[in-house]
This record gives sequence, C-alpha cells and structure tokens, in this order.
Amino acid sequence: MTMSDPLGDLLTRIRNAQVRRKSKVETPASRLRENVLNVLESEGYIRGYSSVEHANGLKEFVIELKYFDGAPVIKEIKRISKPGRRVYSSVKNLPRVANGLGVSILSTPKGVMADHRAREENVGGEVLCRVF
Repeated sequence: MTMSDPLGDLLTRIRNAQVRRKSKVETPASRLRENVLNVLESEGYIRGYSSVEHANGLKEFVIELKYFDGAPVIKEIKRISKPGRRVYSSVKNLPRVANGLGVSILSTPKGVMADHRAREENVGGEVLCRVF
C-alpha cells in the first residue's frame, strides 16, 4: 500500500512513541525522512538515528528519542505543509516558532534545513513542519 504523506507518518510515529515513553521508534527509510531527521538531530531534538537494512532489502530508520527529567524534549511536533495544502514562505515571511525557541523545518532549493539556517542563506521554501 502506498502512503500519501510519509513525513506526516514519521512525525506521528515520533509523537506516539513519546506518549508511550519509548526510547526508540522505527520508521521506513526515505531521503526526505533522512533529511528531516538530520535537522532534528542537529537541533538537539533527538539523540540520533541509524539505518537498518532487513533481509528483504527494505531499509528502516531506528530513531533514538531524547528525554530530559522524564519529559520528552519535543513538546510539540506538527506538520504544516500537507499533501492537500502546500505552504510556502519567502525568507522575509518565515515563521518564528515560540519566539525563536522552536524551529521550523523547510525544504528549500539548497536542501532541507532549519528556519534560522534558511535566514542565514537567504532562501525560502516549503514549510514542512514545526518543532518545539
């Protein structure tokens, strides 16, 4: 069965695993998911992730979730641009998440990056999700 929103699936798996206080969560591998996980790791929202290849040739990512004093580091993770409604933003109109305490993840012509890096590189793009 094909999935219409693989990034939404990734974010939901992370959200559900944190509610259940899981230390790790698995998700199918894709290039977009890997790029978003790179941003989450570099911003300190997850401990890390690794790629696992199964015998049937399918790859999965095993994501290590991060907790601080028993509470998840990610307080909210929300999909912004959806398959039915794409949301684009120029560099001038990039949204600030929680007055700069959170981060928006964008897909730009220069790759997937956090909003503060997009401002540094003076590039806009599709607002994939926001995290804080």
